[in-house]
Amino acid sequence: MAKDYKALARGVPISAQKVRLVIDTIRGKNVVEALNMLQFVSSHAAQPVYKVVRSAMINAEENFSISRNNLYIHKIAADEGRTRKWRRFGARGRFKPWLKRSSHVSVILRERE
Repeated sequence: MAKDYKALARGVPISAQKVRLVIDTIRGKNVVEALNMLQFVSSHAAQPVYKVVRSAMINAEENFSISRNNLYIHKIAADEGRTRKWRRFGARGRFKPWLKRSSHVSVILRERE
């Protein structure tokens, strides 16, 4: 039975759809390789994903003495978080809703056998 090493970021102020574009590039990869890739992705969503993956890797290293070279990304997901509803006033007395979306990013790492 493989042991899971988890990390979670809640309330990231980027929509889940934008975060999923970044997540799809690193799913299933080695952790060190994924972190190197995330440093050069131009999307703003890459920074919180980088932090979560790095946090899970450090949790595995510090708490369970696992080498970072043996870890890979088993599961990674971006779920929708809370949506803040703002409004902007438009013509003819109407208003336009602005939806400021957020997301929850979760990572599960496993050790290669």
